[in-house]
Amino acid sequence: MSRYRGPRFKKIRRLGALPGLTTKKPRTGNDFRNQLRPGKKSQYRIRLEEKQKLRFHYGLTEQQLLKYVHIAGKAKGSTGQVLLQLLEMRLDNILFRLGLTSTIPQARQLVNHRHILVNGGIVDIPSYRCKPRDIIIVRDKQKSKFLVQKYIDSSSREELPKHLTLNPFQYKGSVNEILDSKWVGLKINELLVVEYYSRQT
Repeated sequence: MSRYRGPRFKKIRRLGALPGLTTKKPRTGNDFRNQLRPGKKSQYRIRLEEKQKLRFHYGLTEQQLLKYVHIAGKAKGSTGQVLLQLLEMRLDNILFRLGLTSTIPQARQLVNHRHILVNGGIVDIPSYRCKPRDIIIVRDKQKSKFLVQKYIDSSSREELPKHLTLNPFQYKGSVNEILDSKWVGLKINELLVVEYYSRQT
């Protein structure tokens, strides 16, 4: 399983806010990273932290993230931009960005337990790559809708990215287009992640 099961607050104290991993936020004015290792950060450490941020936010294993980097490297355009688009178009992330779950691990659980339909068919693979014009809907079952309503009630509503549309009363979302990088819900320098992997080979 790619799901991180360790202490989440420890990760956000070190890496900063990771909205996909947990709704908790690091305390302001208490930078744990500076207390832990005072002094100037090395370039390697900066790149490593950006990579770890991406990994834990999207809930990926090292192998999964490396696979996405390879796919992005073969595509046209900026490798960093394509990498973010690939990660943002995952089904578990789309559910999270629609506000149907509070975190990406919750979204993954919904998909694994077969509560989600894409274009009318059950999809139980969280890494399923959504495409423009895909329709995502919660199964018409009481348990499925109860779970999602619980997430909707407990989550703080944020501005919906331009590439998504949500009808909360029908538990239905749609993908309008490929994500514009400015709508990525994480403060990340994706070029440092690409650099990290390019220096490993």
